[in-house]
Amino acid sequence: MLVSPQAYHPSRALLSLGEEFYDAVAPASFPETVLRFRNDRAAAQIGLATLAGEKWLRHLARFKPLPGTLPGPLAMRYHGHQFRSYSPDLGDGRGFTFAQMRDQAGRLMDLGTKGSGQTPWSRFGDGRLTLKGGVREVLATEMLEALNVPTSRTLSLVETGEGLDRGDEPSPTRSAVLVRLSHSHVRIGTFQRLAYFRDEENMRRLVAYSLSELFGERSDDPVRLLELIVGCTATLASRYMAAGFVHGVLNSDNINVTGESFDYGPWRFAPTWDPAFTAAYFDASGLYAFGRQPEAIHWNVMQLAASLRLIAESDRLIEQLESFASRFQPALADAVLWRMGVLPRDPERDRALARAVERALRATKAPLDQFFFDVFGGDLPASYGEAWQEVRGALSSYPSRKGRDHPYWSGQPCSMLIDEVEAIWAPIAAADDWSSFCGKVAAVRAMGDALS
Repeated sequence: MLVSPQAYHPSRALLSLGEEFYDAVAPASFPETVLRFRNDRAAAQIGLATLAGEKWLRHLARFKPLPGTLPGPLAMRYHGHQFRSYSPDLGDGRGFTFAQMRDQAGRLMDLGTKGSGQTPWSRFGDGRLTLKGGVREVLATEMLEALNVPTSRTLSLVETGEGLDRGDEPSPTRSAVLVRLSHSHVRIGTFQRLAYFRDEENMRRLVAYSLSELFGERSDDPVRLLELIVGCTATLASRYMAAGFVHGVLNSDNINVTGESFDYGPWRFAPTWDPAFTAAYFDASGLYAFGRQPEAIHWNVMQLAASLRLIAESDRLIEQLESFASRFQPALADAVLWRMGVLPRDPERDRALARAVERALRATKAPLDQFFFDVFGGDLPASYGEAWQEVRGALSSYPSRKGRDHPYWSGQPCSMLIDEVEAIWAPIAAADDWSSFCGKVAAVRAMGDALS
């Protein structure tokens, strides 16, 4: 059977926006389609658990339409600020949305691609994805999901048999096409494009679509939409910090309005709590450094508010924008406490504990993953010395959220630092050996089970 009828709930909601929002495109024709990764857990949540073998490749590598959903691939149109410089020449340049369905929680989900060929928005790009880039995206999404960060999930990675020329790695390099499962591909840049063209009618249509289809609210109030987006993006920023994650390219076209992280390029996990740590070699000014990510996300939401001024009063929008910090701080405390494996008590004490943890991490340069591994459950080992006394004292009154009986706690902390990522890729490049990759995915999922 192609799909699991009890769990498969296809949708065509995106078509209600109209042709002004996207371009119909055709997928590239690949010389090969070799499955390298499939996410069975995610597939089961959208009714695709029974899609296997050639049928998987037919729909998730050659992109034949799935039953009852979009009739063909659609490349989304958007604008955006890239490193604070506005560009009207953006849009899906190497990907498209080709299906929508409801997951088990009733959320509208998009199946989008990366590396599926050229579109009207490719500019001078070839529309392709390197296999290494695909492997890195799998590792990023698996790690972030395990660490409780709202993220897209990698549903499928298929090697495509082309040699790609790239300036930042040995070329020609192997190619791939990736399928991403996301709670919408509507970006802040989608709104910016409509504001750029002063298109009030379609701005109102996009607001109503976002409220109804993405947030489940029967409303067309742009201020209410901004309120929801401020909340979920503040949460995203807090979870990035607690995970020690640096996205690398937090441009406004890379911020999903549902607060779900996606589109992973030069990402890194910080080894220590270093606010200046950057992921991208081209981020010379540190605009998107680890410690500046909340500021970057807030700045992008400001651009959304500026776009919504086309159809809403500025004062009401500004009121919502100014609530970002008051939402971020408690969200950060919750995220830090979650990773420490303790239950929250009250907002003031929780924030004080989170600040104490941050001060100690910065002062001691303790490895992030090791610290959170050691402290999980609320019992800080005696090996953490004088600099940790404030944390130890505050922790004493916090109840454990979960015990340490999972087998994960008998080993070493799972991490995803850049040297580990390169070590996972090396045997794939040299000998097509995927054992380290498969082992890492299993280890990350074990950590996620232990934390959740």
